Amino acid sequence: MNLRNQLDRFARRARKVAVAATDADRALEASMAGLIELAATRYAVDPGAQWRPGEPFKLLLAGYSGTRNTGADVRVEEMIRQLRHLFGDENLELSILTIDPDQSRGYFKTARQLHLPQIFPAWLAKTVRAHHGVLACEGSMFKSKFANALATMMTGALGLASAEHKIAVGYGGEAGRMDDHLEALVARYCRDTLQICRNENSARILGGLGIPCRVGTDTAWTYQPPDIGEDILRRNGWDGRRPVVAFSPINAFWWPVKADLGKAASKVLSGAHRDSHYASVYFHNDGPEVDRKQRAYLDALAHAARTFRDRHDAFLILYGSEALDRRACEALAERLDPRPPLIISDEHDHTEMVATLWATDLLVTSRYHAAVCSMAGRAVSLGVTMDERIRNLMADRGTPQFSLEVDAPDLADDLVDRMEEAWRDREKLRDGIERTVVRNLRRMGEMGAMLVDHVRARHPEMPFADHLGEHGDPWDHLPPLSPRLAALRDAWASSLDSTRSAS
Repeated sequence: MNLRNQLDRFARRARKVAVAATDADRALEASMAGLIELAATRYAVDPGAQWRPGEPFKLLLAGYSGTRNTGADVRVEEMIRQLRHLFGDENLELSILTIDPDQSRGYFKTARQLHLPQIFPAWLAKTVRAHHGVLACEGSMFKSKFANALATMMTGALGLASAEHKIAVGYGGEAGRMDDHLEALVARYCRDTLQICRNENSARILGGLGIPCRVGTDTAWTYQPPDIGEDILRRNGWDGRRPVVAFSPINAFWWPVKADLGKAASKVLSGAHRDSHYASVYFHNDGPEVDRKQRAYLDALAHAARTFRDRHDAFLILYGSEALDRRACEALAERLDPRPPLIISDEHDHTEMVATLWATDLLVTSRYHAAVCSMAGRAVSLGVTMDERIRNLMADRGTPQFSLEVDAPDLADDLVDRMEEAWRDREKLRDGIERTVVRNLRRMGEMGAMLVDHVRARHPEMPFADHLGEHGDPWDHLPPLSPRLAALRDAWASSLDSTRSAS
């Protein structure tokens, strides 16, 4: 038997032993649960940091920063701006978790960045004890689609804060399908938290677990980039005349990320599974079927890109909303001649990434936040989605036909048809997009009012302005709006308010 066969045999045995002995995700969840129970027991004799009037409120933001994920970073930037507006800088001390401080350096002004270790439960318990409250800020908050470990971390942060009778709020997040053991963890340790979800479907899922929920929205809606998008496009070959069409592909089938000790052993011993390695003992989903589906998805995008470019003399760009998307962008670029420029977040910060979207005319995206961040710039967008987030957004916008599935058998032809429809009706669609932006700005203001009342109920001495809270005007709960967003609000807010009153 040659060495490679021996190594593969060893890897298979190691995987069987690992699965039989323990599931790493469940072990992580059990560790987190044990620390939450310990915090609850210890609270009576040692409650940890508790807020006192006259001192800054120490709030910990728990999320997915430090991966050059444009959407995750933009929504947290705007969350921070809203919190500062509501609490006042002198009354607030913010900390934020980051997976890689080098990747988030220079982001999140006024917030102290804390490096989240890969093995986080004990560290997280100590960190939550030093704060007065937790705000879970990741968009994909409670779902198994991406990684149970991420949902466990946010559940742990919220559960620890709740066990110590502190503010524990999920802010603008989403819930989807969860593995049974993760769902049980969420149901048990988030039952005394407040979840302000970004859509009604998520609220129904969490409400069904007995978790208090309110409906809000995402927090990226208030972001406006500097006016540099056209300059970025010109540097990449745009002539200033042709319509700009962006494609934002992903690695659509390599989720969820799961711990796999067998793969980890095989990687160390033989170098296998390097392409699917995420971090530590965590690996993306891989295999021949994953590769086949990804090829079909990229082939469909390439067909639509070529067809639309040739019909409309369009300027194509490939847009990587997260550093992880470079592989998909490169693979799509190989299918197109001439090769389009790549605008990817591992080389551009979030201001440049969103600015580029604002200079785009038509966007085909598998990234939820690429659609959200493009809309205030009046780009017309279509989604090719692997989960419910883009579906929910397109339904909310009144254009459910513009959400296609990554594994649809007729994706190539259907995508061409939808792109042609969107381009033909783009002016009418832009009116609907603007109304959707303003509707979500108002919802974000309503979220701020919910948060104020929630904190005020537990800390009546918190020095919020008297006009803040759900008795006040939602628009007063937003951070300062840019001239573009303020103009949209002024153009559409009165008609939306009239519609709400009539309903």
